[in-house]
Amino acid sequence: MRQAPPVAWVILLTGAAYGLSLAPGLNALPTFDGRLFAIIALVAATALLLASTMQFRLAKTEFMPNSPTNASLVTGGVFALTRNPMYLGMILICLAAAFSLGRWPMQAAPFAFFAVANWVFIPFEEAKMRRQFGDAFDAYAKRVRRWI
Repeated sequence: MRQAPPVAWVILLTGAAYGLSLAPGLNALPTFDGRLFAIIALVAATALLLASTMQFRLAKTEFMPNSPTNASLVTGGVFALTRNPMYLGMILICLAAAFSLGRWPMQAAPFAFFAVANWVFIPFEEAKMRRQFGDAFDAYAKRVRRWI
């Protein structure tokens, strides 16, 4: 599962949830106007993704979660609020897509992406950070929550 980048999972799971929302029986569910919430989620996602990407670029560290090592441990900025702002941003993108289309079954996409991030990508990354940065990572993990 880790071979596909997280962005691919966002696309796959959002597309699957949309397909599910068109399935017989589920396509008859009432829709809702969630455009305002979609805009809010998209703005928050964009802010998180831009800020965390800039911090990674400034630290000259790797973006791909399956990289064997990372050049540095980034703990400031948005990483002082959550250890996983990029994954949180991607969850918000899934949520924005679900709200913008107003289809109830699409609400499964953010939960599904959370599950993939929380139980597939993040444990691998945390183990890698712990091996590389030892006590510094442990102190960071104690100080900052995995999510929010």
